[in-house]
Amino acid sequence: MSERPPDTFGDVTGEYLALRREAGLVSGHRELLWVEGADAVGFLDGLLSQDLAGAAPGSVVRSFLLEPRGKVQSMLWVLRGEDRAGLLADAGTADDAAAHLERFRFRVDAAVRHDERPVAEVWGPAAPAVLEAAGLPCSDGWADAAGTTVASIPLGRLPRVAVAADDGVLEAAGARRSGWLASEAVRIEGGEPRVGVDVDGTTIPHETGMTGALVSFTKGCYLGQELVARIESRGHVNRLLRGIVLAENVLPPPGAEVIAGDEVAGTLTSVGESLELRAPVGLATVRREVAPGDPVTLR
Repeated sequence: MSERPPDTFGDVTGEYLALRREAGLVSGHRELLWVEGADAVGFLDGLLSQDLAGAAPGSVVRSFLLEPRGKVQSMLWVLRGEDRAGLLADAGTADDAAAHLERFRFRVDAAVRHDERPVAEVWGPAAPAVLEAAGLPCSDGWADAAGTTVASIPLGRLPRVAVAADDGVLEAAGARRSGWLASEAVRIEGGEPRVGVDVDGTTIPHETGMTGALVSFTKGCYLGQELVARIESRGHVNRLLRGIVLAENVLPPPGAEVIAGDEVAGTLTSVGESLELRAPVGLATVRREVAPGDPVTLR
């Protein structure tokens, strides 16, 4: 399991600015699994919500791995290969994802393997320059080079690259080590949920607001498809993941209640301090009646 990085390497502001405007180096955010064998792609395509079979080898796609009843088990970046696929999972969730895959692996030539290499990430506009200086490939997809796996996993419009290898070469190439506080703030600004924090086994895919990026509505059957298709065609969910910008410079704890009017409308799941917005920011699961822009109180 990846170890969580320190809160800071001594300068939260400098680390935040590197992540947003230059090239910040973070670790401990993700782990890498491989599914390998002649049937690997077909096996995963029957389980994942994204159209992996229709993706080109060398591409990276995002996908849910769902429980049979449609609840979220994992949110993955999938590295599509010819006879294998890499699965980048949030730190601390890879073992559960691997066990979930193993439950459905029978009579197929596909083995699930946990990659023991640490996964570092370079965030920011200068990420391509850092990769070039390190002698590593930089593209919209993924590649292996000299024992290093490199994959593009952008955070919205912000370039972000995962690198499975010793991160010392990335620091030597110009990336600045950045701690947990800065990277969490940038993640929250980007609206990216973390499995086990903002999303858990009770979450329905539509509640994340990310089905457009993680679900193919044209592929064949996959695990948990019935619930996703039913909600997409004729239903709605009662709660949604929303971003919150605080009016006061106070960091409330995750778990704080979100109050709309006089009613508890949800729960704060993540919180950080945005230098870009000059205010604390958070992610919260709230009832669908709370529209973007509505004022709320945190308690």
